[in-house]
Amino acid sequence: MNHTETIFTRIERYLLQRQALTGNIVYTVPHNILPEVVITQDVAHDDEQAVSYEQREPLSSIKDIPIMPKTLPSSDAASMPSLFGNTASIPAVTAQKGAASESTAIWQSSPTLGALYEQIHTCQNCKLGATRTNFVFGVGNPNAGLMVIGEAPGADEDAQGEPFVGRGGQLLTKILEAIDFKREDVYIANIIKCRPPENRRPESDEVAECEPYLYKQIDLVQPTFILALGLTAVNTLLKSKHTMGAIRGKVLEFRGIPMMTTYHPAALLRNPEWKRAAWEDVQLLRKLYDEILRDK
Repeated sequence: MNHTETIFTRIERYLLQRQALTGNIVYTVPHNILPEVVITQDVAHDDEQAVSYEQREPLSSIKDIPIMPKTLPSSDAASMPSLFGNTASIPAVTAQKGAASESTAIWQSSPTLGALYEQIHTCQNCKLGATRTNFVFGVGNPNAGLMVIGEAPGADEDAQGEPFVGRGGQLLTKILEAIDFKREDVYIANIIKCRPPENRRPESDEVAECEPYLYKQIDLVQPTFILALGLTAVNTLLKSKHTMGAIRGKVLEFRGIPMMTTYHPAALLRNPEWKRAAWEDVQLLRKLYDEILRDK
């Protein structure tokens, strides 16, 4: 590849990144609940703000829940499975059209997840490509109704090339099973595909290079619902800063798809007092997911 071709490749990648980072994201939220916060990392260090509990009135239908509602439904603590402990028609995601999309990289036109993997698994666009053991693409049902999105691979994921396979991943599998989702029936991916050294927070240039791959995965899976795990994941997707107490258990929207967020499983392992809140969140997710399916 000569110097001119290299320049145009970089320009094409830049245009794709700008398209992904600025387009097709719809998010409605009152400004008064977006305080500036210090965000801690998921993977092995996503310690998120604890929340206070209050009695809440149950909602009868997804139609009763606006984007960012002020109240959450109550849940039956007695029905909380032991893994949590006893502690206090949706539009498909489509690529934007235009001059920029016509000149994007070949991977952007991949018709399947398998084809996408073949195009990008040798990516060296950022410095993490040189330090990874394995490219952690994603795993699960390519036609899943539920897509689970975390932040980045950890040491176990880097070693095995699969997301959420360590202790946090085992807890995630149990959480999904508790609300009648088998792990193989959902699709699981991360914001970035390579482990940051020492599980540090992904840097902005690393996210910018890798995030368009995730958007393409969403485009191909076309999930009915997204579950974002941890503040880092949801803040990266929505390009805003939040506290977990402000957004957990509430219906967000990402590229036309309903989305909820809850604590990262690794955070739950370190902070078992948050497990009750996570149980409330996933119960609500299951209820809303079923209602969407019934309304289709």
